[in-house]
Formats: sequence, structure tokens, C-alpha cells
Amino acid sequence: MNKLICIAFCVSATLLLPHPNYAKKIPDQINSVQIRGYVGQRINDCIQKRVKKQDVDEIVNVFAKQDELHDMWGTEFWGKWVQGAIASYYYTHDKDLYNMIQYSVEKMIGYQLPDSYMGNYDEAHQLNGWDVWGRKYTTLGLLKWYHLSGDKKALKAACRLMDYTMSQIGEGKAHIYDCGIYKGMASISILEPLMFLYNATKAQRYLDFAQWIVKDFEREGGPQLIAKADIPVYNRFPVPGNKWWSRDNGQKAYEMMSCYVGLLELSKVINRPDYVDIVEKVVRHIMDEEINLCGSGAANECWYNGNPRQTIPAYNMMETCVSFTWMQINERLLQMTGKPVYADNIEHTFMNALMAAMKDDASQIVKYTPLEGYRVEGEHQCGLHINCCNANGPRAFAMIPRMAYSLGDNHVLSVNFYAPSKADVVVDGNEVVMEQTTTYPQSGLITLSVNPTTEKQFTLALRIPSWSKQCTVKVNGIPQNNVTPGSYHNICRTWKQGDKVELELDMRTRLTELNHMIALQRGPVTLARDSRFNDGDVDECCYIIPDEDGCVNVTPIAAPESVWMAFQLETITGAYRDNVTKRTIHLCDFASAGNNWDKKVRYRVWLPKTLYAKHEPR
Repeated sequence: MNKLICIAFCVSATLLLPHPNYAKKIPDQINSVQIRGYVGQRINDCIQKRVKKQDVDEIVNVFAKQDELHDMWGTEFWGKWVQGAIASYYYTHDKDLYNMIQYSVEKMIGYQLPDSYMGNYDEAHQLNGWDVWGRKYTTLGLLKWYHLSGDKKALKAACRLMDYTMSQIGEGKAHIYDCGIYKGMASISILEPLMFLYNATKAQRYLDFAQWIVKDFEREGGPQLIAKADIPVYNRFPVPGNKWWSRDNGQKAYEMMSCYVGLLELSKVINRPDYVDIVEKVVRHIMDEEINLCGSGAANECWYNGNPRQTIPAYNMMETCVSFTWMQINERLLQMTGKPVYADNIEHTFMNALMAAMKDDASQIVKYTPLEGYRVEGEHQCGLHINCCNANGPRAFAMIPRMAYSLGDNHVLSVNFYAPSKADVVVDGNEVVMEQTTTYPQSGLITLSVNPTTEKQFTLALRIPSWSKQCTVKVNGIPQNNVTPGSYHNICRTWKQGDKVELELDMRTRLTELNHMIALQRGPVTLARDSRFNDGDVDECCYIIPDEDGCVNVTPIAAPESVWMAFQLETITGAYRDNVTKRTIHLCDFASAGNNWDKKVRYRVWLPKTLYAKHEPR
């Protein structure tokens, strides 16, 4: 698969192009994408009921006073919210949202101090706690607005804030890894907006500072993100005693991945493919050792070797900020490498952990999402009516339209995400309307209509998920050969109006066993029991026998209110086997399980497997 060209209707959200008013005409571009169906509705709900309902005055007024003395992170909220709002605007072109963003930016710029500081820390306590982390998000927000609007005041404010930071941190000044806890990783993640600022200004001082940051974090006392890339992320700095929430803990998941996102942005500028290799190595460790069946990980917000221990309830599992940043680093790697595994990872997380995090009415996004129990509202943080995940979660929903389709070298149009959708694309100078008709992932049949303005040869690349062991592709009814799971299936031909491609994915329900527990997955979706079905105790043991392919027969049924997908399964439950016949239990998609946030509603993914002593080895 060719490396992707990062061109899309909302690519400015990652600052890879100059302001649209100055962009040159290019032969390949994605003009617009609209996601429809259930997924599209959830994205729209998030924008209307979470993003647009935010009290922006509350999160901007944090910057009005410089009285923070301790470890509060109130200055992150505006930067997170405005990035999600800007990405949402690229998708919807909602004028009211644009005005809301503009109002917040102008008010933010008004709070910049004469010395250029933007934050809420007392001068004597600057660089401590989450101060530099807040500057990172403020800089990102200002730059995203500049790239949307062309507002040079925002660019100037971002430059002033970064220059002020560079006056405090650098060679002969403070070490960046000494600024804040968790080995300084929160502060080090300022590398990402620093590279965006360099791209916008070409000022050498920003590139020099970025390279110093990499040198500094590799020193003794820093997180050594490059040197320790071969070490499992949960085992880089064994935490001594009771110092979990401390500078000594180098396993903080969200902040660690944010640093690697910045390293990827640096690699683009200075042509360091070895940095990409390092990040890919780390991502593979996270996939193998941390990510669970619902596409996320971490407990108490840190890596903990969670994949093999995911059947054990743990405190504060799957922080939504972790889920988003896992999606984010995979999106950057997808753009840079074109490898389908990263699109698989984004789909897996979005369909499960991310959508599960949003309440059924879309008013809030949960902070933690355990694999069993109930969903509950996250706490209000820093004296505000918001928390980090309510601010950050919308960025993940807005990612899906951005990554659904992409264009690569040699006019390759890739389909990375399956959902009812329509995309207006220009391939080799020719306008093409792409439309997906499907109920996926309820069914595995996806029909793609390809309608170029004039007949034109180009390559259509279909992502074949790694879990889809049996799948077929037809072009105008003609079967295609060599359809391989875990790859892109390339179809190079001269396309004309009315051409249709049919992709059918393997939607058999797969059974996974771990630590004498069992779980079920159907396509990209993990299933769960939910007490609202009133079909018995969701914690009771089950004995489910898969076929020789490791699959189980589940039957789709009409879904109750607020549930996306529902199924029934014939099995034996409980520990009494004599004279017991199979009975029916019900399952739903993990995203719907417990989504009304009622503590009386219990759900679980991992089901206890009944021990059948006659057949089980001792």
C-alpha cells in the first residue's frame, strides 16, 4: 500500500496544509464526507449536544487570574474543546459553531499577559504541575483557529506564548522533564504544537527547540522515550512504593502517547524515518500488551500490562482521553505509512470504547469505561463543570469523517472506514462521488457506488479488516481474487458512472477465552450482557461451545430503545448441569451496554466460563 497523501476536506485540523485561502489547486483532494446511519447520528449528536452546549466563558475565564499554586489542569479545557469544535466545523460548516469558536479565541487572546504568558499559574509556580501541558493545548487551539480562519492575531499569540516558554525552558534553563510529574511527559508533549508552529512560520528557533526537547527527554531523569522503545510501556519505570501519582511514574498512558505524536510530527520535518520506526514499535507493544477487547486500555490512567489482565476488574479502566489519544496516534501512523492495521485499530476503538463513553442522549462523555459494572458521570474538575474527557472526547468523534477516505501516491483512493456515507473526491483532476450503502456493522455487506464525472483510471483500495477471515469482493458482479485479511484490496481499472463494488465481510461471532472467562466479538464490535434484557443474572457462568473455527451462532433480534444492536444466544448458564436444557441469553453491542448511566443497570463483557471437569485438563 502506498504511503497516504494527507489531503482531506478537514486535513487542516492536523495542520498539514496552509490556510485554505492560500492553498494551490491540487489534482487529488477530498472535498467533503458525510457519515450517515447510526454512526453518523452519534457524530452529529456529539456536535449538537456536547460541543455546542459547552459554556465557553467558563473554560476561557480560567485564564483571567494567575492564582494557581498546585497541580490543577484547568488550562487544558479550552484547547481541547476548541480543537474538537474546529474539527466539527470542518465537517458541518455550521456558522453558529464558527461564531462560537471565534468568540472564544478572541476572548482567549485578550487574556494574554504583556509578558506573553497565557495560563493561570502564579508566576512563582510556573512550569510546575500542568502549566506547560496547558500551554500545549492553548497553542494547539490558537494554531487550529489560524489554519481555519487565517487570523494572524492567533498565530502571533501562539508565537508569543511559545517564545515565552522557550525563555524559561532550554539549554542552560529548566529541563523540560523537570516540569511536572510523570517523568515530565505532559510538558514534553508540547513538541506537537511546536512542530505545527514551525510549519506555520518556518522560524528556525522552533525547530531547534524541538530537537533540544528530544535530546533532553533522553537524558537520565527523563522518560527516555526513544531509548526505552523496546521495553514494554508498563515496565519502563517500576513505580516505587505509593508514588503512583508522582514524578517517578513513567507509565502515564495518555501523556506518553502524546509525546510520540509530537515525535512523529518532528520526523516529517527532519526526515527521520527511524523515529517513525520507534513509534511503530511502541504502538505494537501497546497493541500486544495493553489494548483490550473494547479497543482501549490503562487503569488509573497508566499502562499496567492490561491485555492479559483485562478479565480482572481494575480501578478507573479505559480513560476516554486514552481512547482518543490511541486513535490519534494510529491516525498519524495511518497517514504516514498507509498500513491498514492502524485503520483497524481506529475502528476497533471507535466502535467500542469511544462510542460506549458517550451517554445515550449525547449530553456527556464518561471519564472511565470498565468492562463490567455500570457507567457513571465523571467528576467535575478544577472547580469547573467539565472534566478532561468531556473536553477531549468530541475530537475522537470528529476524527471519523476525516479518516474515512484518503488519497495516496499514484492516485490511490483508500476506503478506511465502513459506514453509510457519501464522499465528494477529486482523483487525478476528475471529480468522483463515492457512496457507501450498508448497515455495517449490523451486516457485513457493503455496496460502494463509484461515479466519476468522466471515465478515468485510478486505484480504489478497500480495507480488509484483519478479523475478516472470509470475505468477498465483486466489481459490477464479477468476483475478485486474492482478497486478504489485514490488507488493502486494490482495484485498478477505468471507472465509469454507475460502477458498483460489493464487499462482504465475515460477520461470524468469534469466541475469545482468557483466564477461564469468555467473550464474544462480531466484526469490529464486542458484545456484552446487559441487565435491561431481564434474562437472568449477567454475572452467572456460561458454557458456550464454539465451532471448529472458534465461532458461535448468535441471532440478531430487534433492538430495544437506546440499543444499537441486539442478539440472542442459546447456551447453558449456571453451575447445575443435570436435567438442564439450553436457554436464551441476550447480548448487545458494548457501546449500548449501560448507556443510560443508571447505576441499577449492570453489564459485562467477560462472562465466567463454567468448568466442565469431565473435559477440562487438571
